[in-house]
Amino acid sequence: MRRDPWQALADPTRRQIIEVLTEQELSVNSIVEQFDITRPAISKQLKILQESALIHIEKRGRERVCSLSLAPLEEVFQWVQQYENFWLKKLDNLDDYLNKTVE
Repeated sequence: MRRDPWQALADPTRRQIIEVLTEQELSVNSIVEQFDITRPAISKQLKILQESALIHIEKRGRERVCSLSLAPLEEVFQWVQQYENFWLKKLDNLDDYLNKTVE
C-alpha cells in the first residue's frame, strides 16, 4: 500500500523519527532506544514511513537499517512554499504600512 507523505507527517512520533534519521542511518533497535514507546509501536510508525516512501529499510545481516528518502517531501515543500510567499508578501505590506505611519 502506498501512503501519502502528508499522512506520515501528521503524527508527531513519525516527525521525530524523521528528525532522528536526518543525522544518520540507524537500525530499528537504535531508533527504538530513542523513544519511550514500545518496539511494536515504533515498528508501526516505521511501516507507515516506509509505505510513504519517506524512509528506506534495508536488511544488513541481522539488522534492519533505516535511512531517509526525502523525495516525497518535494510535494509538501512546494505546497508550503506557496504559503511562505503569501505570508512574506503580507509581512512586506505590513512593514510598508508601519513605515508610512511612523513618518
